[in-house]
Amino acid sequence: MEKKNLTGVSEFLLLGLSDDPDLQPLLFGLFLSMYLVTVLGNLLIILAVSSDFHLHTPMYFFLSNLSLTDVNFSTTTIPKMLVNLQTHSKSITYAGCLTQLTFFSLFAFLESLLLTVMAYDRLVAICHPLHYLVIMNPRFCGLLVLVSFSISLLTSLLHYLMVSQLTFCATVEVPHFFCDPPQLFNLSCSDTFTNNILIYLIGAILGGVPLSGILYSYTRIISSILRVTSSGGKYKAFSTCGSHLSVVCLFYGTGLGVYLSSAVSSSHRKGAVASVMYTVVTPMLNPFIYSLRNKDIKSALWRIIIRRT
Repeated sequence: MEKKNLTGVSEFLLLGLSDDPDLQPLLFGLFLSMYLVTVLGNLLIILAVSSDFHLHTPMYFFLSNLSLTDVNFSTTTIPKMLVNLQTHSKSITYAGCLTQLTFFSLFAFLESLLLTVMAYDRLVAICHPLHYLVIMNPRFCGLLVLVSFSISLLTSLLHYLMVSQLTFCATVEVPHFFCDPPQLFNLSCSDTFTNNILIYLIGAILGGVPLSGILYSYTRIISSILRVTSSGGKYKAFSTCGSHLSVVCLFYGTGLGVYLSSAVSSSHRKGAVASVMYTVVTPMLNPFIYSLRNKDIKSALWRIIIRRT
């Protein structure tokens, strides 16, 4: 097979979720609706937090950053898929593919790190309530977000460099609805052994270490709550963690499910369908989880609605 340098490849073909032309309008309507709900829901969370001074606390500062990350995470993949469905085209430019995989990695890792920061915030609030505002001061909160963003940015640039150095054979069909680095490695004619080891190592570190931090935080939180004598105090402590714990389970559960399904199944198309759960469904559900389970957010949203009417 004749090799092509990546710089000579003008475009890739994203095979998407289905080749059935009858399903294309249905997929377009479904994903357009999900994307609009994701953007609207997360922007409402950001608006509620920014407009209500009662919510100017570390917990809601991190929540607004998580919502902004979810909007960007979805915007990285869904709009391009919608354009391809509408125009009956599967192409994405070389530059567009590299840009997409870079930003996808950036916001995926940033979400993981922000969830860890939010777990630490709950740990301090419950285990050290008297020192909470001293420890979680605005400068420290900003630093935590900045460090999370910096680590995610460096990791995404590393993904960009790994893919940009690859050479490809004649086939440039990506069996996915976005440019996923492992799928691009499979298409490459280069020796990708080192790249595969490196990308799984990065995933294990930036997925496993934050998850370990979350588990450690909740171990401490549960231990502290169990020492509370009143049932009302226990319920109040658990209620402040319920929404975050639900989002953690959703994000890591779907991500792990995608990994296991891709490892068990040889079908790349099934892996692409499974990826919809954490790339599309999770960012869409996060605002509902936080708004339905959080009285402060619901009150802030109602005050915004009342002011507008």
